[in-house]
Amino acid sequence: MREVFSYVIGLGAAVMMPVIFTALGVCIGLRLSKALKSGLLVGVGFVGLGVVTAMLTTNLGPALKGVTDLYGLDLPAFDLGWPAAAAVAYSCAVGAFIIPVCLGVNVLLLVVRATRTVNIDLWNYWHFAFLGAMVFFATGSLGWAFYAAIVLYVITLCLADFTAKGFQSFYTGMDGISIPQPFCQSFTPFAVAIGWLLDRVPGFARLDIDAEGLKRQFGLLGEPLFLGVVVGCGIGALACGSLRGVVDSIPSILKLGVTVGAVMELIPRITALFIEGLKPICQAVQEKLVARFGGKVAFSIGMSPALVIGHPTTLVVSILLMPVILFLSVVLPGNEFLPLASLAGMFYLFPCVLPITKGNVAKTFVVGLVALVCGLFFVTNLTPAFTKAVAAANCDGIAVPPGFSGGAALDFASAFWCWSIYHLVVSFKCIGTVLAGVLALALCAVNAVRIRKGSE
Repeated sequence: MREVFSYVIGLGAAVMMPVIFTALGVCIGLRLSKALKSGLLVGVGFVGLGVVTAMLTTNLGPALKGVTDLYGLDLPAFDLGWPAAAAVAYSCAVGAFIIPVCLGVNVLLLVVRATRTVNIDLWNYWHFAFLGAMVFFATGSLGWAFYAAIVLYVITLCLADFTAKGFQSFYTGMDGISIPQPFCQSFTPFAVAIGWLLDRVPGFARLDIDAEGLKRQFGLLGEPLFLGVVVGCGIGALACGSLRGVVDSIPSILKLGVTVGAVMELIPRITALFIEGLKPICQAVQEKLVARFGGKVAFSIGMSPALVIGHPTTLVVSILLMPVILFLSVVLPGNEFLPLASLAGMFYLFPCVLPITKGNVAKTFVVGLVALVCGLFFVTNLTPAFTKAVAAANCDGIAVPPGFSGGAALDFASAFWCWSIYHLVVSFKCIGTVLAGVLALALCAVNAVRIRKGSE
């Protein structure tokens, strides 16, 4: 079973997701031609997103690495990136069964009306599998591994329900969609708490400006494309180390600037393909669910956050945060991780944050900054467990290179819920395990009451 899932994950999202969505479309009554087209458009979206984000990390990574080499920085945790984490997740015993187990949990919660999210974002089930893998290799218990993964899954489904209404009203064309992805939902508590605090800071309300407002007030200077060019050129110049080096490297600096600008411009165009491909399937699933449950409950289809990472505020704040978090990773005492391969995951921090901050650039930047600072320490703390899981899974081509003491990935280990549940189960053992289960059940109870009131 593990070998089967290792083979499937090796196909990648660009192949796996079209197959899944084509099969799902046929099963819910779409014509094969229409289902196939929807699935292929999703696949094309993943290909395009992969090409663009790879272009970002390929060009930006060496420049950022050059900065660390130039100043003799020593950060021993190597950034393996999320693809390595996903491969490890599906190569372990937990990953072999995580999809059917989680789908079973989802069905059970739908039947008892403790959730209204139908999570068909199967690719991102690797997050639950990887948490389970870390718990398994830390405790040796497959039971505790599945327990941790299921607790994370249940909490994520409930948070997807809690944020669905705001998500659907904020993003255009997202009716009936929710985001049951644990990395994204880990930043919801940060957005709520920090947003509440910032609303009480005198004068901060005057900074209520979104990405479109930047364009209106600053013209070209407020365009994500232009900001990408400026930030890219700035990082390229910083890596040169001297004025003479900057003069000699002008062509490469300009190329980096244009490349980062291109990423800012291309991502929104690519994410439109996801929406075009998923719309027929989501509508058909909604119709089936309404027919099955008599239209009493408004269901949401759990989808990938890739649908909305092209929002202008997400792009602007992500690009601005990249050099800031690089600098902070160097100067923060106790941090051992430098995000390079994980930079592309920065865009996925904000899909569930923006509906809470209403797209306010300043507020979103502060939320992202605080969340990422905490995330750096989460990553550093989980590096030993992350490294142990990578070594035990023994995936071909995935290993910590010589000169580094461990491996990690920003877009998994920095997630608050993943970090919390791991330590509750592994570090606090019986008491923590009970607390994790009680939290999941309490959220289910609250959600069930909300659903019941909404259907009356």
